[in-house]
Amino acid sequence: MSTEPILPPPPGLEFLARFRVDLDPMLDLGDTPWGRRRVIPIVGGSFEGPRLRGEVLAGGGDWQVVHAGGAADIDTRYTLRTDDGALVHLATTGLRHGPPEVLARLGRGEDVDPRSYYFRLVCRFETGDARYDWLNRTIGVAAAMRSANTVRYDAHGLL
Repeated sequence: MSTEPILPPPPGLEFLARFRVDLDPMLDLGDTPWGRRRVIPIVGGSFEGPRLRGEVLAGGGDWQVVHAGGAADIDTRYTLRTDDGALVHLATTGLRHGPPEVLARLGRGEDVDPRSYYFRLVCRFETGDARYDWLNRTIGVAAAMRSANTVRYDAHGLL
């Protein structure tokens, strides 16, 4: 994976890992009373950082609501397996928005400069593995970018 930051890290935070989350095609449930509901299956990926590295397991998803102005509320849940065998539940919430023409390009699966739109996440971790208990007490924040079949983000921890 590239070590070039997706965006510069916020000051005072510790780098946790770079995540690559692989996606299946979106399931579009249509317009609901709360907005356009979309489900994006998570089918794999990887993460790598100084204290945290391994694979993203298939079986998670992103349950998005896209509002009339194009802003997307992000709501993911998935499982990580560290390179030493620990299982970690990861839930992210976030927001993605930008100019309509940029969001249209993202919607077509085009690569778009992540500086041209806003995509931020809050990360919550949960594990029963004592080696990673510190994650249970860590809030992560991340700057993210979307491509055709992946989401990539750099997570930084408020340790």
